[in-house]
Parts: sequence; C-alpha cells; structure tokens
Amino acid sequence: MKVRKSKKVVLGSMVLMLAISSLVAACGNKSTTGNSAADGKEAPLDVSIMTILLTPSPAADDNKIKQEIEKATNSKMKIQWVSGNNYTDKLNVTLASGDIPDLITINDPFTPVFRNAVTQGAFWDLTPYIKDYPNLSTKVSKTAWDLTKMQDGKNYGIPRPRPAEADSFFIIRKDWLDNLGLKVPTTTDELYDVMKAFAEKDPDKNGKNDTTPLAAFMTPPADMGTLATIENSFTGANVKNDKWKLVDGKIVNTSLLPETRKSIEYLTKMYKDKLLPEDFASLKLSQASDLFNGGKAGIIMDKAGTMNDHYELLKKIDPNMKPTDFYPLTNMNGYNPKGPGFSGMVSIPKSVPEAKMKRILKMVDTWMNDDVFAIQQYGIEGVDHTVKDGQKVINTEQLAKDNGPDFNQIVYVADPYASSTKVYFPKEANDLFMKIQDERAKTSVADISIGLYSPTAQKLLPEFEKKVQDLKTKIILGREPITAWDDFVTKAKADADLAKMSQEMTEAYQKRSGGAAK
Repeated sequence: MKVRKSKKVVLGSMVLMLAISSLVAACGNKSTTGNSAADGKEAPLDVSIMTILLTPSPAADDNKIKQEIEKATNSKMKIQWVSGNNYTDKLNVTLASGDIPDLITINDPFTPVFRNAVTQGAFWDLTPYIKDYPNLSTKVSKTAWDLTKMQDGKNYGIPRPRPAEADSFFIIRKDWLDNLGLKVPTTTDELYDVMKAFAEKDPDKNGKNDTTPLAAFMTPPADMGTLATIENSFTGANVKNDKWKLVDGKIVNTSLLPETRKSIEYLTKMYKDKLLPEDFASLKLSQASDLFNGGKAGIIMDKAGTMNDHYELLKKIDPNMKPTDFYPLTNMNGYNPKGPGFSGMVSIPKSVPEAKMKRILKMVDTWMNDDVFAIQQYGIEGVDHTVKDGQKVINTEQLAKDNGPDFNQIVYVADPYASSTKVYFPKEANDLFMKIQDERAKTSVADISIGLYSPTAQKLLPEFEKKVQDLKTKIILGREPITAWDDFVTKAKADADLAKMSQEMTEAYQKRSGGAAK
C-alpha cells in the first residue's frame, strides 16, 4: 500500500494551524451584539453566517422570506452565500484565516482541516447545551448526533437533518412479479429466483427475451454501487462509505468477513447466468436508471420517494402500470440500510462569546419551530402560495425565485418520511411506502464507521479499497478464480497496516461511544 497525501489538504492544514492560535486568542473579542434594547426588550441578534448556495442568485439582504425569518427568530442575519461549486475551497480558506462567521456550514465534518480546527479549540463544544433546546434535541435524530461526534466523543456542530430511514435500497417491479405469479423476495435466495425468472420468463409479457433483472452499476475506483447492496445483504453491514463492521467488540474491515466471499460467489453466479448487464462494470448510475426507466430492468436501487421520476417514464411504456408497482423491498436477509440522518452541520467558532453562542442556538432552535420553518417551505401567502380548503398550494417557481429553498442550507427540518413519500403522490402509494418504511425501521442498519478517525486509514485505505474493488470485479467477470480472493484475504489478515487501521477505528468507536465497543 502506498501513502498518498493531498498537497491542498496538507497546505490547508499548515496554514490552519498557524492561524488557529490567533483565532483562539481572539475568543471573546467579537461583539456580544444582542443585549437588551432601551425599551427593555431583547435586541435582535446580529449574526454573521456563511453557507452554501445551490441556485444561480443568492437572496438579497432585503429578501422578504429572510426578513420574516429574522422577525420570527429576533435576529439580523448577514449571510455570505458561497457557490456549492467551490464551497470546500472557500471554507478551508476561511478556517485558515481565523476570521470565521458566527455560524458556518461545515459541508463535511470529517476533513483533516476541520478536525484540526476542532483539535486546536477553534469551535464550541455544543454537547452540554443541546439538552436546553427542545427542537435540537428532538428534530435532529440521535443517529445524526452520534455520527457527527468528533474523535473525542463531543459534538462541535448542529447536524443538518435528513431522514435516516428509507435509504436507497432495492425497488422492484411489482407488476412483473404479479405477471409471473411470484412473491416479493425477502432473502438473497428468493431474490436470485426472482431475478432468474425476470431474465428468462418474459416478465413484461411483450413476447421477447429482452429483459435484465437488475439495473446494476459501479463507480470506480472503490464504490461497488448496486452490487454493494447485495454484498451488504450478506454481511449485514451498511458500508456506503468506509468498509467496516463491528464484530465481537472490534471494528473490522468487511473484506475479511466470510460473508463477503459468499457475496462474491453469488455475484459471480449472477453474471454467469446473465442476471446482470453484460457491461455492468462500466455502466454509470444514469445508464442504470435508463435501463429501468426504459422498461428493460425489473430491479433498481433507489429511494421510494423518487417514484414519480421513474413512474412517469414507465407509464409511457406500459399504460397499465400503477404507482404501487414501483415497490420498495422491506429488507433482504433481515438487512436494509439506515441513512446517517444528516448532511453536514453548522458550527459556531469559539471567537463567539458564550452568551451569544447560546443566543445563536436559541435562534436555530426557534427557526426549527413548525411555523417558522414553514416560512421557507411555503414562502409568503399571496406571493409564493395560496390557501385553498385549508391547504397551502405552493407556486414552486415563484418560491424558487424568492430563494425559499436556499435557506434550507442554514436550517432544515427533515420530514421523517421525506425519503419515502411526497405530497403529490397518490394516497395508495404514500400509504404503501409509509408502511414499508415503518417495517424497515425495525431492521435498518446505520454505517457506524461514519466519522471514525484513523490516521492510518486516511493515508492507506483508498489504495486498499481500490485493490478490493478491482479484484472483486475480475472474479465476477470470470477473469480471476475465487481462490484469488482467498489469497488476498490471507495476505490482508497478515497486513500490519490493515490491523492498525482496525485498532484505530475500534479505539475511535470506543471513545465516541463513551465506553468499550459492544
């Protein structure tokens, strides 16, 4: 394994460390803007914010939605909107400068630059304060709080909530199952039988042998894509990011598990039996989607909440298809993946005095109230939405022009069913998807390795993962025998670097969990 370091990360870290001392020394120097006004009322909180912009034009300072949020939260926000195309670079420069806004979006909490900033004391540890703010305690999932802890087991930012349940998993054509008299599969053995029938028994009833069971794709150099979901169904580990699982109190690389070998044999047999696209190893996500949307594949990996994206296209091919024929599987071998429950976080630098830090937490907590969050969800009545029969009808085009969705990059409240349902789905589809999500919540598994810090893994894991994917692919395609995997695992078990990664990941997990791994 070779050590590879990014010059940009190393340079950013060096500059950061030089600047952090001045930042920490400056703690308390920022104004405590927001003291009582002359009339005895608490003056609006002046707060500077830096966040991501995903639309062409940012909200102006006099934006009506912004003003309404400010009124509701008793604040005056000075927002620096930075294009998502170069946000990471701007964030690193800002962290290194020491002049950090009062509230800043951290799009990836686990970069070396942010970790170094935390280690040097540049950001508030929010852990002791969260319990005092009801929305922060209840509208951000425990999974999100747990997975955003730094290596010392503390939280240095508020996770930006996302639904944790109903992550991307197998979606199957229920009408194809019905055409062939098959049941919804719940095990990999049953799934294999279904896929074989989809390949050989004309599931779309067009009289042609032109169907592919699984719309599979891969993303080199180290993402197995759709095939990873099958592998996870064998290992029971959610390995969307780093490839680790907790086994007997230790964090181990999933490549070493015997279940991984079984999954490779399964995938090899799938390819031999033509249950995978012949060119799956070079297919992109968009091409896999095209297979499914073109009515040529019976299974895709996606979220139930994307139903309309697929259904509208499939309906043109098969007018008899129903929304509920876009059918999410509950689990496979008792496994389905849980999302991390967050997308980045917002953090407060230590240069902000404690009293002001608490007011910022109060601002965010108030912003998460249903009536306040509704301001950016629906915009201004009579402009961005109207009310009909007691229901808000949104003019989505106008709301976008008025930058309503942009404020989600600062504060967001996740509908727990947002990955499964949409207000514009038919009731029967929403009812089905909610029922399946509730069942999946009983067995869903989160990727516990998210955010665990291993210095050795930072240096060497990418090269190792590249070798793993390369060998798996060759075996599946029949270019290498399964014994090549046995040889690889034997060497990996004796690899001191991999053992050190496992040890460091285990120690990080123990520290984050506040005790020994269980």
